[in-house]
Amino acid sequence: MIEVALHEVARATLSALIAQQPSKRMLRMAVMFLVLALVAGVLGFAGIASAAVGIAKILFWLFVVLFAVTLVVGVVAARKITS
Repeated sequence: MIEVALHEVARATLSALIAQQPSKRMLRMAVMFLVLALVAGVLGFAGIASAAVGIAKILFWLFVVLFAVTLVVGVVAARKITS
């Protein structure tokens, strides 16, 4: 019963995230999966918790890589503009 409630909350949250700006969507999804993993871990759902933690880790590292690429592109573009 609790699993069904968690599933419904996750589905409602994901549909709300889709309507948001793409730049904020990834970070919010990572935080959402982290919170879902913590709640599932406290309630004893090890399978759900490990899956949510795995998704949160993937989204986190993807966000870090995208940030680094954007930073490098920004620095290169700024050097070309100021030169």
